[in-house]
Amino acid sequence: MTYRERLDAIRKEMKSQGIDAYIIPSSDPHISEYLPDRYKCIAWASGFTGSAGTLAITANFAGLWTDARYFVQAGEQLEGTGFELVKLKTQGAAEYADWLAEQLPAGSNVAFDGNLASVAVAQAVKDALLPMDIQVNGHVDILETIWDNRPTLPTSPAFLLDESTTGEGTASKLNRVRQKMKSRRVSAHLVSSLDDLAWLLNIRGNDVPCNPVVLGFVLLAGNETTLFIDPNKLNEQDNATLEQAGVSIKPYEEAFQVVSSLSADTILLDPKRTCFAMYDAVPKSTKIIEDLNPSTLMKAVKNAVEIAHTRDVMVKDGIAMTRFFKWLEEEVRHGELTEISIADKLQHIRAEGEDFVDISFDTIAGYRAHGALPHYKATEESNAALKAEGLLLVDSGGQYRDGTTDITRVVSLGNITQEEKKDYTLVLKALIEGSTAVFPKGTRGYQIDALTRRPLWDELRNYGHGTGHGVGFFLNVHEGPHIFNPTNVNIPVEGGMISSIEPGLYREGKYGIRIENIVLSKEIASNHFGDFMDFETMTICYIATDLVDKSLLDDVHVTWLNEYNAWVFEKLAPHLNTDEAVWLKDKTSRIS
Repeated sequence: MTYRERLDAIRKEMKSQGIDAYIIPSSDPHISEYLPDRYKCIAWASGFTGSAGTLAITANFAGLWTDARYFVQAGEQLEGTGFELVKLKTQGAAEYADWLAEQLPAGSNVAFDGNLASVAVAQAVKDALLPMDIQVNGHVDILETIWDNRPTLPTSPAFLLDESTTGEGTASKLNRVRQKMKSRRVSAHLVSSLDDLAWLLNIRGNDVPCNPVVLGFVLLAGNETTLFIDPNKLNEQDNATLEQAGVSIKPYEEAFQVVSSLSADTILLDPKRTCFAMYDAVPKSTKIIEDLNPSTLMKAVKNAVEIAHTRDVMVKDGIAMTRFFKWLEEEVRHGELTEISIADKLQHIRAEGEDFVDISFDTIAGYRAHGALPHYKATEESNAALKAEGLLLVDSGGQYRDGTTDITRVVSLGNITQEEKKDYTLVLKALIEGSTAVFPKGTRGYQIDALTRRPLWDELRNYGHGTGHGVGFFLNVHEGPHIFNPTNVNIPVEGGMISSIEPGLYREGKYGIRIENIVLSKEIASNHFGDFMDFETMTICYIATDLVDKSLLDDVHVTWLNEYNAWVFEKLAPHLNTDEAVWLKDKTSRIS
């Protein structure tokens, strides 16, 4: 079926069920950002492949609500599908629900699949529609009846990590969560989010591309811990290890049934990371406490072992990036490279590194105008050939058994304009401002975001995405609960958090610039004014200096850049051959 035919089929099914509007979120029963193929419902229905968006369909209108990261991409992918792009004013807001409240008459019926909507999203929809006398049904999966050959759930194996890798055993982590449960006076706790499950049980899998997670739920009830998972995913030894830690295993499909028959007085659920269908399955006699999963913050604060492994991983990744950019510089002059071919080459080079498992997200190789699409992924149709001119943006990362990386660099392929140099230098200046920030303990992510943006604001420039996000340990490349963006998220930066700092600047139709490093937040001093923190840069890859307009930098910025590039050479040179080391020495030479 074409996308228009799929839209017609959805509307036909809506009409047969008496539904006036149908909502399709970008999610799964675990409220994941990256999805198993079975739950890529928006891509199937509309062709839009971005990781954030919501479809709202009525008899006369079909729209995709998404944020600034995807405006250009969505505009291109939705062309001819029957869906229209609706630009979100606020990232993550349920503005489609407000639109439905304005458009639909009283007595209308709105539906969605509660397996794909978080409790928070479902509540936002109800809050917008119920006061307008519009009925909401969160138990309708229209796509199941019309999606031919819909993919089944993944069956790839899972495995456990030992304590020498994770720094803490499963039994200890479960005990820490139970202590939090005790302090909250809750008798049960359901973990639906896959990265929390993976961290809590020291388990990894291959159920979601680029994210080493396994589909499952964890229920802590009293002294019992139950993992709901496909029992064929783990070998006998791993099953025995979990059993020794007090974890019993039941089939994945039984999670809803067990929760629906729960006898606990209270249960703790994270409303942003639990699907509405699971929430609705909790017995009415059980009081639901809505709060952040305790494991989410525990996971975000890395222990000494995780930090040490991550430092080692940054060396591996830096070696790969150095070899890639050297190869790129030598090959681009031959005129045979494309966005797809260089992304494939980078993955191949990373795969040669020790303990490499996968990329941590689809590589963004954006040449010239494609660099202005923050989440661009080259397709056979869009795949641009590289020439020895213009800017190339490469945003990539790796999953290693001992850490996760995420890095963005922009390089010149030749013939750079003064405008490009100025924009690049301002973005670099923003990176330096964020990376060198010293701040009191208790500082929130939106404050780090503002500190980083200042050099761009001073020149009346800005970017439409957040400044940074948490990064997992051999886990999801996007990890909460903290985030560096303008949203007032009430989660302070804590020592041990690993995050990205990635300011950017985008000129639609021309080029995009983003420079990204991973940083570790550290407590540095305590005095009568309070406790203070700063960031340690962990990413080890040279920052191009041939794009820098030195007249725009203060001495402190020049010093930081020179010291950073010198440190990169010092860390990587011992692992490179002579030609590679000579090449990197040139790339990291001082600017003065």
